[in-house]
Amino acid sequence: QVQLVESGGGLVQAGGSLRLSCAASETIFSSYAMAWYRQAAGRQRELVGHINSSGRSVNYSESVKGRVTISRDNAKNIGYLQMTNLEPEDTAVYWCNAAPRLTDLGRSGSWGQGTQVTVSS
Repeated sequence: QVQLVESGGGLVQAGGSLRLSCAASETIFSSYAMAWYRQAAGRQRELVGHINSSGRSVNYSESVKGRVTISRDNAKNIGYLQMTNLEPEDTAVYWCNAAPRLTDLGRSGSWGQGTQVTVSS
């Protein structure tokens, strides 16, 4: 199964931006749907959004409020999560997930190790 490695997290001030990356180990990634999730301390995991294999169809959670762009570069086997105007409420561990079926995202798909995003006031 495809292995995923998230990166790009860190400490940023409110109003700043970050781009997270999800590097996949296998070219099969280009045939997989991909999703981004996040989980803040003491809270349930929530969906940020997902993108289909071609990158032409993207869906975002209402919670991102137009501050997030999900994209992918299948030639590099990398998915991206661009976040702008970050808020302290965005502080969380962020994971990507990839699966051959949309219905498997967040359930039986592959996960990376996560990357921490911390937004200071």
